[in-house]
Amino acid sequence: MSIIRDVTIRAKDYLAEDRILIFVGARQAGKTTILRQLQKFLEEKENLVYFLNLEDPERLGLLNESPKNLFKIFPIDFSQKTFVIIDEIQYLNNPGNFLKYFWDEYKNKIKIIVSGSSAFYIDKNFKDSLVGRKKIFYVRTLSFREFLRFKNEDTLSKKDFIAINLFERDKITAYFYEYMIYGGYPRVVLSSIQEKKDILRDIAYSYIKKDIYEANIRQDEIFYLLLKLLSSQIGTLVNASELANILNVSKTSIDNYLYVLQKSFHLSLIKPFFRNIRKELTKMPKAYFLDLGLRNFLTGHLEGFENRTDKGQLLENVVFRKLIEKYTIEEIRFWRTTTKNEVDFVIKDDIAYEVKVNPKLFRESHYKTFFKNYPQIKLSLVSLNVKDGSVNNYKVLKPWEI
Repeated sequence: MSIIRDVTIRAKDYLAEDRILIFVGARQAGKTTILRQLQKFLEEKENLVYFLNLEDPERLGLLNESPKNLFKIFPIDFSQKTFVIIDEIQYLNNPGNFLKYFWDEYKNKIKIIVSGSSAFYIDKNFKDSLVGRKKIFYVRTLSFREFLRFKNEDTLSKKDFIAINLFERDKITAYFYEYMIYGGYPRVVLSSIQEKKDILRDIAYSYIKKDIYEANIRQDEIFYLLLKLLSSQIGTLVNASELANILNVSKTSIDNYLYVLQKSFHLSLIKPFFRNIRKELTKMPKAYFLDLGLRNFLTGHLEGFENRTDKGQLLENVVFRKLIEKYTIEEIRFWRTTTKNEVDFVIKDDIAYEVKVNPKLFRESHYKTFFKNYPQIKLSLVSLNVKDGSVNNYKVLKPWEI
């Protein structure tokens, strides 16, 4: 039996709606499994459900000829509502037109549920044609709570992590160290330590290559070099012009690569926090990976946390990964001055987090400009090195407590 994902649970609430359900996310993040979970749930409720994988060239060819050929593939019974689940919808020549046709003509009779790996491709084709007709679910690699469920720790995954006993805290700590190094790709989580590196290599070179191909990028060596550069620059400003000079390509190419990396769910860019919105939109962003295992593989380092030279970067990235589970990318920003005073994360307009490997090195004086300009924002520290729970009256949280 497959382990139920959080997004599966959320999606069940939308099965009775007319809107098309679209699941987008990185390859190997578990989209097909989620579709199968929804199929099983619907069938248990005695619904008529058909499942179609568009990696089948014969069926793909039929649907590219005409959306109506779906009726040649499945015997749709119009006397009851039918659910059609389609995996890898991006392989269609025009997925937007296909889905729009069935919503416009059969929305009360046929409920379409689809997945697509290349979110950048889907965005461009769906932007206008499916306004008001779709509900998009973003499928990332496993959250830490999902990771615990995949480790057969279902009870522990449901706990309030702030109110746990010492035994539970030690278990969570051990699991979190593994999660921080190897990430949350389901296959990686379920594999042995000896197999994890090989699976991450397969994801990095086989599946990202498909993203590159579908994005019509022909300089794949440059693309991989950019990925490696970014993996070693977590927490620093992303200067597209500087990256273009290093890789000897145009800034336009770098901007396009960054776009593809975001839309294929490998990377997120967060913007700076300023009172002046015009400044905020023109300043450089910071980049974070959406899966720590992929990031660590690209750096060439999969050793344990205590033996690493990039502790600060790794910890900051895993904190971002935790924040993106609770907030939108627009709600997560950072604060930085021209004198390089910085707060790692500012959430909305009322919460801030500063990530510290050693929280005792925190100096309140370094943040006096931030406190002066934003007295309403509450600052907390985040660290794995928490003993007293506070430093200079500032609360210190473990990453999983956010």
